[in-house]
Amino acid sequence: MEVVQVLHMNGGVGETSYANNSFVQQKVITMTKPIMEDAITKLYCSTYPEEIAIADLGCSSGPNTFFVVSELIKAVNSVRQKICQKSPEYQVFLNDLPGNDFNTIFRSLSIFQNKLREQLGPGIGPCFFTGVPGSFYGRLFRKNSLHFVHSSYSLQWLSQVPRGLENNKGNIYMASTSPPNVLKAYYEQFQQDFSLFLKCRSEELVDGGRMVLTFLGRRSDDPSSKECCYIWELLAMALNDMVLEGVIEEEKLNSFNIPQYTPSPAEVKYEVEKEGSFSIDRLEVTEVNWNAYQNETDLSDAFKDGGYNVAKCMRAVAEPLLFSHFGEAIIDEVFRRYREIVADRMSKEKTEFVNVIISLKKA
Repeated sequence: MEVVQVLHMNGGVGETSYANNSFVQQKVITMTKPIMEDAITKLYCSTYPEEIAIADLGCSSGPNTFFVVSELIKAVNSVRQKICQKSPEYQVFLNDLPGNDFNTIFRSLSIFQNKLREQLGPGIGPCFFTGVPGSFYGRLFRKNSLHFVHSSYSLQWLSQVPRGLENNKGNIYMASTSPPNVLKAYYEQFQQDFSLFLKCRSEELVDGGRMVLTFLGRRSDDPSSKECCYIWELLAMALNDMVLEGVIEEEKLNSFNIPQYTPSPAEVKYEVEKEGSFSIDRLEVTEVNWNAYQNETDLSDAFKDGGYNVAKCMRAVAEPLLFSHFGEAIIDEVFRRYREIVADRMSKEKTEFVNVIISLKKA
């Protein structure tokens, strides 16, 4: 599987699109907002730059793309008004892999810019947007050209499926039944990728530049613990059932593995310190329920169904990978079964995603 070519969230604004099924991700960004505001405020107050270049890496498409940018600009604008400083100009780079739905982003750009001007008034400086397709496991920008880098729920995705997973049979990710070599291969791929990410960003950020990165991660030292792997184990259950019924070939399932690694805070910290370009300002861990709508009011009957919500969220993320490997014919049936399995487990167990958030300053 060529990850760069097939990894992207479901595009458009339809029922199974990422734009309409990314409420979990929005909640995580909202939870991280104080850390983002703190970082960009410190950046701005250190030199009061006349222009600020912001990169959102793994921006995807939909409301979350502009939500991050909006909150960062609002934070700077609030500070500069208090000290009667002229607004800086903003250059915003929206990055994701080439398969990302950039068209939906650009179609809604003018609406966002008009709304931002209405909210912040005529004193706000101009804001220029650029789409940057490409992998962040490589250079994307000129040297010393960025002031602030943000990435949320993207860096757990690996540049490729680790090599040597042939004996991970019946699993589609790390699992309690995965052999030790599988866990080792996943961790080593994460180390290689994240180290390269840090190296590239250190070249692109100005001295004193900041990054706030949020990983889907885990608290446990065990990379195959339920808190990070369970959501995929349940999808593997649906696929294995379809193998037993002859709908999917066993060989096809055994050759499918998710290109993701959910790190612990200690693993993230270790790679940052080993690479050496950044100092750690903050390192925090939070949780969010699998069903982001759990405590919401005024929901339609469909959205009161936790299994339905989680299955749609995961479909928006995983469908392109499954489609590429298994074909279109199985997709609806896989997620119908997955919804039932997830609903059953959520009724019996505590189900939460763990978020590892790190705020960094270029040393």
